[in-house]
Amino acid sequence: MLLQIAFDKPEHLALMPQVREFADIIEIGTPVLKRFGISAISTARELCPDVMVLADTKTVDGGQLEADMVFGAGAAFMTVLSCASRATHETVGRRAAAFGATVIVDTITESGKPDLLEHGSDFPESFGYVAVHSPTDARLAGNTSTSHIDAVKQMHERGFRVSLAGGIGPDTLDAVIGVAPEILVVGSAITESANPKEIAKWIRDRLPNPGLGWPWDRK
Repeated sequence: MLLQIAFDKPEHLALMPQVREFADIIEIGTPVLKRFGISAISTARELCPDVMVLADTKTVDGGQLEADMVFGAGAAFMTVLSCASRATHETVGRRAAAFGATVIVDTITESGKPDLLEHGSDFPESFGYVAVHSPTDARLAGNTSTSHIDAVKQMHERGFRVSLAGGIGPDTLDAVIGVAPEILVVGSAITESANPKEIAKWIRDRLPNPGLGWPWDRK
């Protein structure tokens, strides 16, 4: 199980040197990408040269342009919304393959549905994971559902590797480990804590097989 640490505010970038030793993946969150553009990816690569970077682009169109920009800047992963057209999935998949990068399908737009993704959904080989994602705004509005954690089993049964995101922290960690997503995404539980390094280490120490299961190892 890989630990992905999400940085969603400009001030979070200063925390990267503190927590990079515990991260398998550094996520440049969508708000940071919008604030700083592609330079945020370059900054993460400079601050954490030994850690792979994910650009949370949430791409829904303009796939080739966005893929070339983020992969060209050094990102190893990018996200594409599950609701994007097949043409977008295919063009991003081709560009990811050309760069030796990996794409994550983000189901955030389907979070309220009982069955994520249409049955029979298939994606290019360079698509490594499905992100089961509880939306931030819904949680801030009071939605405390943990249905996204429960949905990991459903995705595994359909043959997908899973990246799990949304409200994950010490209080939910046991439940998360129980469903065994391949990637665990933690944001504010680390970046908004009083001691980010301590929390990151605490979480990482509890994950099974830290550092294993890279996307290019998939069968």
